Amino acid sequence: MSGRKGSGILSLMKGNFNSIYLLSLLVLLSASSCSGDRNETAAGREQVVTKEDLVRANQFLVGRDMDLINAYTGRRNWDLEFTRTGLGYQVYEHGAGPEVKRGNIISLEYTLSLLDGTVCYSSGEDGLKVFRVGQGGVEAGLEEGALMLREGDKARFVLPPFLGHGLIGDQDRIPPRAVLIYEVEVVKVSGR
Repeated sequence: MSGRKGSGILSLMKGNFNSIYLLSLLVLLSASSCSGDRNETAAGREQVVTKEDLVRANQFLVGRDMDLINAYTGRRNWDLEFTRTGLGYQVYEHGAGPEVKRGNIISLEYTLSLLDGTVCYSSGEDGLKVFRVGQGGVEAGLEEGALMLREGDKARFVLPPFLGHGLIGDQDRIPPRAVLIYEVEVVKVSGR
């Protein structure tokens, strides 16, 4: 997918407005279809929301997210690889410790930010992020990325919204449909 050129914040604001508009339209259409497959619109025309319409809308949003990610990472000359799920990752410093496996408890130094540079959370402010891999409780993209690392590794992960906090954000510092940037260092990998 090609990167999108724009004017920084203005481009992101326009993109968020378009996303919110599209999402609102989908919610409205979905809600109206709950009482039946066919409903009259305000203009009196019949409107049908199909599964294919929702799939197309989702594909549009995912494509748009990837355009934003490609533009952002391109400006920074990051050489990311992508998993089948859409997680962008780059291990830029390799450690020599044990590999992270499901069931391990890991401790991470981290910074979590948005595409506009806003830092949402960090280990400097909130302490190390400690979690058991494979039990959830963290973003799906962070958990997926952690399984590619070993103790001492430094990496960055770019999480599209569906691997982060999704449609609603965290209702605190992460807005709805936010692309997230994780900078991490695996400080400790503990046994099962």
